[in-house]
Amino acid sequence: MRIIGVIPARMGSTRFPEKIIADIKGKTMIQRVWEAARKAETISEIFVATDHVRIYNIVRDFGGNAIMTSIKHKSGTDRIAEAIRKLKADIIVNIQGDEPLIRPDVLDSAVLPFYEDKNLEMSTLVCKVADRRLMDDPNIVKVAITKDGYALYFSRSPIPSQARAEKFDYFYKHIGVYVYRKEYLLKYVKMPQSRLEKMEKLEQLRALENGCRIKAVLTKFDTVPVDTPEDLKKVIKLL
Repeated sequence: MRIIGVIPARMGSTRFPEKIIADIKGKTMIQRVWEAARKAETISEIFVATDHVRIYNIVRDFGGNAIMTSIKHKSGTDRIAEAIRKLKADIIVNIQGDEPLIRPDVLDSAVLPFYEDKNLEMSTLVCKVADRRLMDDPNIVKVAITKDGYALYFSRSPIPSQARAEKFDYFYKHIGVYVYRKEYLLKYVKMPQSRLEKMEKLEQLRALENGCRIKAVLTKFDTVPVDTPEDLKKVIKLL
């Protein structure tokens, strides 16, 4: 299988404008994500799909592959679908541009189920989290999964609700890496937004509502997405 990774990168961000090119110890955030992703053993090539010429030029300057896409896309998934439409690939890895601490072996783990199941259309990553403070944080997406490791539901609210109880030990946190078969991704972006997707503001619910089984790959490595300047400070400290 030919597996390619795509990092969607837009300049606009409500809470943190231009965060994608924020400096992290001498390198832009997009460069740090690209450098980590290109070390993944399963991924043949990495592309950055962007809507802004400044990002395009930055990526080209550090030696990356950049693809210009429409400014009209409402999601990173739509941007990726435009970028990969004419590329030769079997599997597409959606790598978030605001995850500068993403590990290449974690990306590999999300890809591996596609070697085991020829009918699998989509996978993502989850990790166990025992921090009660994160349970009520709407920016932390929670996941309920089946015994054999498929997603039942994603929510910004605590799930299950009893996780707040005294016997709470952990919940499953969603990590925003997605892997798709190319043909499924191109079919998915043509589907209208679903009811639950609109309510939760989580596009992966569109796949579930339309009957897709999403493999939830468990990893022990959490990530630190950069949504605010405070998150950036946390990443710099960890580095």
